[in-house]
Amino acid sequence: MAPAKPQPPQRPRSGAPAPAPLAAETLSAANINPLTWLATDYLNHFSEAVMLLELSASDPSCLKDLLAWKPKTYREHFATSHLQSRHVALAAYDAADPVARDSLEKLSDMMSVVLQATCVAMRAPMSRDDAQALAGSVANGLKPLIARAGAVINGAPAATEAPQAAVDDLLKRPT
Repeated sequence: MAPAKPQPPQRPRSGAPAPAPLAAETLSAANINPLTWLATDYLNHFSEAVMLLELSASDPSCLKDLLAWKPKTYREHFATSHLQSRHVALAAYDAADPVARDSLEKLSDMMSVVLQATCVAMRAPMSRDDAQALAGSVANGLKPLIARAGAVINGAPAATEAPQAAVDDLLKRPT
């Protein structure tokens, strides 16, 4: 049986339009997907870490910034954001499609664990070649997970399937 296509969040049963912070125009202006009510801006948190991994492979001075990276949940990301629409993103997240939100949280948790483990490993003594290989391998492995998270945010039905296989594949890659 094919997975069910994610449905937009339920609107008020009275037939009334969504509250003003979640009106279609407001969601669109805040770059929030109208199907899932999730924002791709959250992925910038992980894309920044991938960029730091790639830079640290060739410029060890970027390692300090990479090691300062800390995981953030979707709520933490927007609560600490300077975006004008952060309150809209948070309200929409609370009303978001629960299947998509759960898939995004699982992917986010997995990427955070991989990045935290990488930071621990990068603190250990290792040759520059090993550090470059580790950084490159992790960066290349995270890119498909970020893309998958983007697909979840954009409502791609297959993207909500178990992402564990992608992480298992990443962990099996030689460094």
